[in-house]
Amino acid sequence: MGLRNFFDRIEPNFTKGGKYEKLFPIYEMVESFIYTPKTVTTVAPHARSYVDMKRIMTYVVIATIPCILWGMWNTGYQANSAIAALGPESATGWRIAILQVFGISLNPDSIFANVMHGLMYFLPIYVVTLVAGGIFEVIFATVRGHEVNEGFLVTSMLYALIMPATTPLWQVALGIIFGVVIGKEVFGGTGKNFLNPALVGRAFLYFAYPAQMSGDAVWTPVDGFSGATALAVSAAEGYQALAADGITWWSAFYGTIQGSIGETSTLACIIGLAFLLITKIANYRLIVGCLAGTIAFTWLLNLIGSETNPMFAMPWYWHVVLGGYAFGLAFMVTEPVSASHTNVGRYVYGALIGVMVVLIRVINPAFPEGMMLAILFGNVFAPLIDYFVVQANIKRRARRHV
Repeated sequence: MGLRNFFDRIEPNFTKGGKYEKLFPIYEMVESFIYTPKTVTTVAPHARSYVDMKRIMTYVVIATIPCILWGMWNTGYQANSAIAALGPESATGWRIAILQVFGISLNPDSIFANVMHGLMYFLPIYVVTLVAGGIFEVIFATVRGHEVNEGFLVTSMLYALIMPATTPLWQVALGIIFGVVIGKEVFGGTGKNFLNPALVGRAFLYFAYPAQMSGDAVWTPVDGFSGATALAVSAAEGYQALAADGITWWSAFYGTIQGSIGETSTLACIIGLAFLLITKIANYRLIVGCLAGTIAFTWLLNLIGSETNPMFAMPWYWHVVLGGYAFGLAFMVTEPVSASHTNVGRYVYGALIGVMVVLIRVINPAFPEGMMLAILFGNVFAPLIDYFVVQANIKRRARRHV
């Protein structure tokens, strides 16, 4: 029995003409979220795939599971390690109180203790993201008379994973509202936005509240602890100095370093990306283009060199394991709505992002991260890239028939 029949049995004419008719858009949202919509194109001439929007979005959320699990463990590991170094007096706050009530230790050698401590940071951020962003999704759906689809579920998950664990919850809410409204809904909603909504919200917070989004004290949620990220250390002293901080290439690859909740583990991102490639949700051309742009431009900067900027010497294989590069490559460069839609354009779009992230990291010392801004930059140019690719194809075909 569908939701429509269920609600109509409780209240006659619930879905049409009843006294609860104003709640119909919310009912449609719930039904669309739980059940596969019937409006799935399955025949020629426009059918390209039998995969509907629900399945695509579900696959993306499944692909983020390795990043979620590792992000919770690493957040707890960083916090518990800092508490062990600073002493028990640094263990303060309501999260610590809840852990103590349930008898959960703060031992950084305990996988369970680390995961549960990390969950105390990830879960509130994700719940606030769902509630705040979901409210505005429903508002726009109600005003426009359309359904709230699963696109927000992906946006909310990606947004929560790119947040520092120390982000105040009111800023989390403000950022996702900005991302949903300004990054998506003002353009017509899911499928019509040209910017990635999760990155729009994150970029808004980055520029509006830089003290809570950057610096040395925002990555490990322990009062009194301060530690620079691997990119910040590299920008100041060169990537060779990472060894002195106990950061090796493998620790960066596995993700046992500071960073946003879900961005630290390149391995977890690769697992998610492999799943998206196998299910054909992600297009390999975007990945090839981004990696090629990063490798080529990094080699060029390595050849040029610099006596004053140590980032010129960083090899490409360090770039891809630091910061949000792997997460952005797996889940945001491959995002189909805001990326280029032509095959040639996908290579160009990916290469543009790959070049821009290295350019921002190396040339502009104010932004040692770079991936977020590079992807948003690529989003802006994606329609233009597709336009030139299509025009070139039209001219090429016209010459054949002259």
